[in-house]
Amino acid sequence: MKVQEQWSDGRPRPSRPNPMRARASSTRLTGEDARRSTGFSEGFFRWLKFNAVGGIGIAVQLAALALFRSVLQLDYLVATALAVETAVIHNFLWHERFTWADRPPQRLVHSLTRLGKFNTSNGLVSLAGNLLIMRALVGQFHMNYFVANLIAMATCSVVNFLLSDRFVFEG
Repeated sequence: MKVQEQWSDGRPRPSRPNPMRARASSTRLTGEDARRSTGFSEGFFRWLKFNAVGGIGIAVQLAALALFRSVLQLDYLVATALAVETAVIHNFLWHERFTWADRPPQRLVHSLTRLGKFNTSNGLVSLAGNLLIMRALVGQFHMNYFVANLIAMATCSVVNFLLSDRFVFEG
């Protein structure tokens, strides 16, 4: 409830516009310009959220990789592909509900379209990047598959953030 200011004799004072608010509203961006100009702090905070989800996704991917490779004895490339897809689906669900919660899907079909875009873009970058890097580090340089997978995930993360923000969860 807004209380109106009064003069000492009880008459209501006319409300004065806040010059800072007026200036901010006159320079407010809309549409595509607003999406691109979210400001450093908002973009940085979203990037931190993206990495938090990605950190959990790393644990999911490594656990899945250990299961597929060590328990099920799958070839390291097959195990890598299955582990990446497991993490991609996990990350999509969290990004839609947490990282880009301010850009909610309008309908279920919108969410499914996003999943397709996420799987195609982030999934393709993650899968191709992980397989190529794993092939080089494990197959050619005989690096430990676990360490090589950490390097592969870190390498793909920057491209995935940009794809997610500009393509999958576009405002």
